[in-house]
Amino acid sequence: MAIALPLDAARAVIDPFGGLDDLVRRRLRTPIAPEQSFADDPLRMLRAARFAAQLAFDVDPDTRAAIVAMADRLAIISAERVRDELTKLVLADAPRRGLELLVDTKLADHCLPELSRLADTVDEHGRHKDVYSHTLTVLEQAIGLEDDGPDLVLRLAALLHDIGKPDTKKVQPSGKVSFHHHEVVGAKLARARLAALRFPSTVVDEVSELVALHLRFHGYSEGEWTDAAVRRYVRDAGPLLDRLHKLTRSDCTTRNAAKARALATSYDALEKRIAVLAEAEELDRLRPALDGNEIMAALGIGPGPAVGKAWKHLLELRIEQGPMDREEALAELRRWAFAEGLTRSE
Repeated sequence: MAIALPLDAARAVIDPFGGLDDLVRRRLRTPIAPEQSFADDPLRMLRAARFAAQLAFDVDPDTRAAIVAMADRLAIISAERVRDELTKLVLADAPRRGLELLVDTKLADHCLPELSRLADTVDEHGRHKDVYSHTLTVLEQAIGLEDDGPDLVLRLAALLHDIGKPDTKKVQPSGKVSFHHHEVVGAKLARARLAALRFPSTVVDEVSELVALHLRFHGYSEGEWTDAAVRRYVRDAGPLLDRLHKLTRSDCTTRNAAKARALATSYDALEKRIAVLAEAEELDRLRPALDGNEIMAALGIGPGPAVGKAWKHLLELRIEQGPMDREEALAELRRWAFAEGLTRSE
């Protein structure tokens, strides 16, 4: 649409292409032939999806047909421009409409092909039409859990959390479908896609880490963890813990109300366990009682790989056993150093 407001307020709005009617009908349409508009700048096809998400408008059939016919032209657009449009789309109030347009017109094949592949992957429970529909629901549920406005990292993690499933799909003799280690494969795919789209390294790192961790909770739901397992969960999530909570809760889209309640109850219990340990042990500062300088002084060694190995050993003990004071840490360090052949006696 293209509408102008004349300087002379007494004159009517200038609307040579019927834009006012498009607004009333909540319709997106190019002011000139869509083929010409998209030939001039193929990014406009992606922008149509973004406007559909931001405004909750439908794309005119002729415009939609032109996107289908010219989708491969998006390949000539720089990754940075594509990234910026995708970011605006994902951060819209209701991005599902725009994402569905990308997949339905095959435009996603040229900017987010992993999303298109999900539409052909039936989930392991058979309760969703496909993993693609599940993914869009997870994204919507994650948006509902946001505290301080749109969170790009959380939304991208929700959108990409299951993209490893097509490559890990196995059909068992019983007919059951499994996706073992899809979180590992998915993390690698997410990293590669976001890097190709030139997202900042922090976004790439955080999203891929969330994808890698998104299944970790299910070990807890199947049986209560030790304190060490809870500490390790917190340590591995690090500053992403709050987002991991939201992603994990959003990933429950089962239609079985009893199962949904059970999963929510389990996660409530895990969060309470984390809160209790955090208050008692300063989990947000999970580290050994000795730093590198203290380790070198205690062992009489200089900087080198042995210091890092000793620090990691003490950290593992801290996770497994809980807090220890300086003297306990020194005693454990000496025992470790003796076993490693760094000292002649404990």
